[in-house]
Amino acid sequence: MAGIYFHIPFCKTRCVYCDFFSSTHEKEKENYVEAMICELHARKDYLKGQPIETVYFGGGTPSLLTAENFEKIFNALYAVFDFSSSSKMEITLEANPDDITPEYLSSIRHLPFNRISLGVQSFNDSELKFLNRRHSAQTAIRAMELCRKYGYGNISIDLMYGLPEQSLRTWEKNIRQASRLNIQHLSAYHLIYEEGAPLFERLTSGLIQAVDEETSVRMFERLIDLLSDAGFEQYEISNFARPGHHSRHNSSYWDGSHYLGIGASAHSYNGISRQWNQKIANASYLTHQPEIEITNICMAYNDFIITRLRTMKGIDLEELHSLFGEEREKYCLQQAQKYLRNGLLEIKNNRLALKKKGIFLSDGIMTDLICCNK
Repeated sequence: MAGIYFHIPFCKTRCVYCDFFSSTHEKEKENYVEAMICELHARKDYLKGQPIETVYFGGGTPSLLTAENFEKIFNALYAVFDFSSSSKMEITLEANPDDITPEYLSSIRHLPFNRISLGVQSFNDSELKFLNRRHSAQTAIRAMELCRKYGYGNISIDLMYGLPEQSLRTWEKNIRQASRLNIQHLSAYHLIYEEGAPLFERLTSGLIQAVDEETSVRMFERLIDLLSDAGFEQYEISNFARPGHHSRHNSSYWDGSHYLGIGASAHSYNGISRQWNQKIANASYLTHQPEIEITNICMAYNDFIITRLRTMKGIDLEELHSLFGEEREKYCLQQAQKYLRNGLLEIKNNRLALKKKGIFLSDGIMTDLICCNK
């Protein structure tokens, strides 16, 4: 299985927390789409003929593209890749809730999207205003209703927690509102103050104060418990889904599948190397050479540990031994011993996985299990 990711960097406005590569210069869209199509043809051999099973349009705000833009991209996809062996592809469109109108959904209805991911972030209008989001809570709820009305049965939303002055009660209300809606998937992310983002400047200048660690942990605990009660499975640290609705595309990043990234700043991986395009939000990104990093055995081992341990399935020890040998398997298990003793990790069915309380310390655990010189 392999996947293709398209990065659409355009936004109407910039969110105060965002450090993803994006631009508000929408006039560049048409030329940018043509550049992505050229890149698609130029890199047709990158995945070495593997069947494509997922396609993901992320951003930025992909819902700023028109149906005609998407038609051009899909026509190129079908011309370059053979999809005949892919019985049921997952094709995701990220969208801003206030782009989801009857007119927009009617215009893209003939396109093969079968999964919609909405950047909701909050069901609290004050929090949305603070984040500089374009939509209101009611707009987000209406967007989900419209998606279902137009036949989309696989809807995901993003939520954000750990906002300044966000209370545990307010966060719980967000989770409960989400669980009452007919959605199949939810991704929840703690607010991170990324250097260069406007919110980082407010923090460093003392205009806002970050939420304390104890409250952050309690928010994450409530997230897990309330979504579990509502029938969601936590299949990765930040991702929850109803049974049968795990994000296949995102899962490919964690299970070692290969993927091709198209567009400015998009990343690719084919088992041999990782590469990423330059951060230029117009067609000229294509005239610059991508950065390339050849994967060695240590890097591959570290990637394996970090990505697999993020999932609730954990690290398959037999696969670890097969890919990296007895020495690295022994190293991993040796480093894991203290976390096994104190109940942060467990081995079950020959898989090394985080226990619930280990999730809160996952970064430190992963750091101890990776190695650079062994």
